[in-house]
Amino acid sequence: MKLPRILARPIAAAPPHPSVQLVSDLAARLEASARRRLGRGLALRHIGTGGCDGCALELIAARSLVHELDSLGLRFVDSPRHADALLVSGPVTRNMREALEQARAAMPEPGFVVALGDCAMDGGVFKGSYAVEGGVEAVMPPDLRIPGCPPNPRQVLEGLLALMEAQA
Repeated sequence: MKLPRILARPIAAAPPHPSVQLVSDLAARLEASARRRLGRGLALRHIGTGGCDGCALELIAARSLVHELDSLGLRFVDSPRHADALLVSGPVTRNMREALEQARAAMPEPGFVVALGDCAMDGGVFKGSYAVEGGVEAVMPPDLRIPGCPPNPRQVLEGLLALMEAQA
């Protein structure tokens, strides 16, 4: 019988895990760049505009104790009025277009828009759906595009670091 043999094998290879030290160093550099640029740590607001929420799960992983973003001055805020950067994940759906525009309008300047993941960049696998407007660019120009489906926490940190260093 083949079924027990199939179930005994791992389904896929384990994903590579970046070292905790590497991620901590990236987060510390990002925090220092944000302090130079903004005079304080970076405040982030995530908006999921549709899709599978894979990018949102990676953001949850980035906020875990392993990465300790909050202790390094990178904090997630509940309102775009308190945010320095808007992290947009998922394709922009018709239902979320207005909410995204209102969130960007509520942000203080300089406000950065980050397209997080392939779907936010161009619609990803949802491109062409009747309910999808496209990527973030269909609504507003993003300041940063972080590719991946989904991008891992290290890629998110590297992207935010590049944004802060470019703006400094």
